[in-house]
Amino acid sequence: MTFTGFCEQDFDVFEVPGLEARMEVLIRNVRPKLEAIGEQLTPFMTELCGEEMFPHIAKHARRTVNPPKDTWVAWAPSKRGYKAYPHFEVGMFSSHLFIVFAIIYESPNKTVFAQQLDKQLQEIRSHLPGSYYWSTDHMAPQGISHAEMQDEQFQTLIHKLANVKKSEVVCGLRLERNDPRLGDEKQLLELVQSTFKQLLPLYKMANQPE
Repeated sequence: MTFTGFCEQDFDVFEVPGLEARMEVLIRNVRPKLEAIGEQLTPFMTELCGEEMFPHIAKHARRTVNPPKDTWVAWAPSKRGYKAYPHFEVGMFSSHLFIVFAIIYESPNKTVFAQQLDKQLQEIRSHLPGSYYWSTDHMAPQGISHAEMQDEQFQTLIHKLANVKKSEVVCGLRLERNDPRLGDEKQLLELVQSTFKQLLPLYKMANQPE
């Protein structure tokens, strides 16, 4: 399966009304592209992370009424799933594509990551490009750019991760839906790889022994 890039119509999937109708178009048009990305990049992800990584495609299987607002492929060091682990994702909302590192609320690694981020905050601030963004809700398309994050905002994020059970953190790059790089499969795959390399220190921080 070969990835062929994204087009504007792929983002229009999230405008289709109704769960069944949207899922039908998503499965037909978008999911094969995410599956192709997952398949093509898995050897790279395994080498990058230093452990076997497995791709997981969002199935949206629990939904019974509300259609999905986004979809994604995730890589994690488990065949069984990714939600309990720090992981990487490529996915899309109607407005943009995202290329991110994420720890969502199911993961017990939140507290370890919080401790490490507190210790290494200045290094992370200088390491990550200002155009990256941070979010505390993987289901929301909004975020704050790394360049705009102040120390107090990082401290709030760290406190939540350490103390709030449902807390989450997402960090990475977003490409607006009209970005020409989305249609160039070679350029986009290279961008995904370089972004994940930049985000690797976050993944390593999240997997430190307590």
